Amino acid sequence: MDKAEKLVDQLERHDVEAFIVSGLWNIRYLSGFTGSNGVILITGNEKLLITDYRYYEQAGQQTDFEIVLHSGHTGHKGKIYEEVANQVEKRNIKKLGFEERHLSFGLHGWLDEMVDAQLIPTFDVVESIRMIKDPEEIENIREACRITDEAYLYITKFIKEGHTELEVAEELGRFIKEQGGYSTGFPPIVASGIRSSLPHGRATEKIIEKGEMITIDFGACYKGYWADISRTVSIGEPLEKMKEIQEIVLKSFNNCVANIKPGMQDTEVDQLMRNHLIETGYNDRSGTGTGHGIGLEVHEKPLFSVQKDKVLEKDMTISVEPGIYLPGIGGARVEDVLLITEYGCEVLTPSTKELVII
Repeated sequence: MDKAEKLVDQLERHDVEAFIVSGLWNIRYLSGFTGSNGVILITGNEKLLITDYRYYEQAGQQTDFEIVLHSGHTGHKGKIYEEVANQVEKRNIKKLGFEERHLSFGLHGWLDEMVDAQLIPTFDVVESIRMIKDPEEIENIREACRITDEAYLYITKFIKEGHTELEVAEELGRFIKEQGGYSTGFPPIVASGIRSSLPHGRATEKIIEKGEMITIDFGACYKGYWADISRTVSIGEPLEKMKEIQEIVLKSFNNCVANIKPGMQDTEVDQLMRNHLIETGYNDRSGTGTGHGIGLEVHEKPLFSVQKDKVLEKDMTISVEPGIYLPGIGGARVEDVLLITEYGCEVLTPSTKELVII
């Protein structure tokens, strides 16, 4: 079953005759089209990609969907929805599902005026389909993870006292590109010293000094699919307090990986990672989220927190990332990409998670 057929299977469940898909990542997932202007219309037996003339040749190379060009200014979002309405009316569609998350209030109102159909909001239908990866997706994620691990091993030999955080981040990006990946989706986090207490501490011109721990969080992308890891290194011996929190985070991570399996609620995964943090008194310093799905986007469903959302299934790819953040002192985080297997999980980024002292 191809990806679009998985969405066709959802028509009856959502009591609609057709779906329009406007989220760009969802369009890419279903059709392969990577342009910045497009809407998909899916019926029980048709797959249409509506775009403008700038992308006609590109769309023909990337997708087997029927390509429909809208007229008018290429940058005018309303024009593409005029063509959506035209195609809906041609097919006499009376119940049309749309992506609540991705269709703006203004465009919804515009479309509602143009079609003689009931607009039915749907939430994360394609995102939920995307959670289960097919073999090709898994292989792309494996390669992204391999490149990421190689980059981490390389950067532990490159980094030294006197480098700036930005120099380290830029070298990571250079190495990843050299290995056949790219890393433009999210800037690498390189946060040293007391800045390591910032969960998303972007790299700065700060000079890395002796005795500082450094949180490095980054990932390569390969054929559109991402890896995402976090590691902690130290320039010389760090403070005992920093060693302590690194060991606690690593134990929390290992406890989770050893017990994770299909059928587990996302809230159970969150709790597995928090158990040791609670025992050691650091849970209130760990943040609210402990992991996420990974694929076409670095952060996608499922999202692991105290709020129940999804059940783990075989062939999901996820990231788990327990951390401890102490303002004014520093922080530590461990993160890996996992593939959910029939009975447990496989770690796709097996490079050492122990504190590396340089």
